[in-house]
Amino acid sequence: MSTTAHPVPDFTAPSFTALADDALLLQWGQQMDPIINARVHALVARIRRDSPAWLRDCVPAYASLAIFFDIIALGADAHHQVQTYVAGLLRDDASAAAAPTRSAVVRIPVCYHPSLAPDLETSAQALDMSVEELIERHSQADYRVAMIGFAPGFPYLSGLPENLALPRLATPRARVEAGSVAIGGNQTGIYPLAGPGGWRILGRTPLRLFDPRRQPPSLLVAGNQVRFVAISLAEFQQHKEAL
Repeated sequence: MSTTAHPVPDFTAPSFTALADDALLLQWGQQMDPIINARVHALVARIRRDSPAWLRDCVPAYASLAIFFDIIALGADAHHQVQTYVAGLLRDDASAAAAPTRSAVVRIPVCYHPSLAPDLETSAQALDMSVEELIERHSQADYRVAMIGFAPGFPYLSGLPENLALPRLATPRARVEAGSVAIGGNQTGIYPLAGPGGWRILGRTPLRLFDPRRQPPSLLVAGNQVRFVAISLAEFQQHKEAL
């Protein structure tokens, strides 16, 4: 998805595409625009408040929204009915321009110790700042979960300070440890599970971002506000032992 600046599209006029027999996809372009993302979350909140009997789920992304519905409840023209319903909400200026619902800030402890942060020093060098300054700027920013994707529970966080943006690694790692906190382009994110990845790792959280035995399984959901809290290596180990 492009990070280049674009004019903000008309939020009341998304494209509608049949994603599946029981799903409709709304799209507002391909850019990562915080205004559009905020309005997507506001629209999701409005739909969930209405809670139509046919609604199965809403899955927001940066500039799109997938709506899953009960095709049996709606009948043969299900896609048209859902599109008509959503278009009606979008024509309501109060709905289209509403600020997103605010949730409590989720505080994520992060250890920035070099043993858990293989890219911390090289990232600081690339940004022409000290390691301490990078940690301070990264941990004191206000983030918002723009979307969940890539892996179960992986949060794409908007709000990374512009002067911390870094390109992904030229060669992805074969294994990134679960809980790794990283920068990729102008986003930051947290790897919920161990696996391959190409983002620059600045630290690690002891929290489990995704646990299928937990309800809900994902610690974070789209729309959450997030703050990182820097902790020591000893505190990280204590957190891990307590889980």
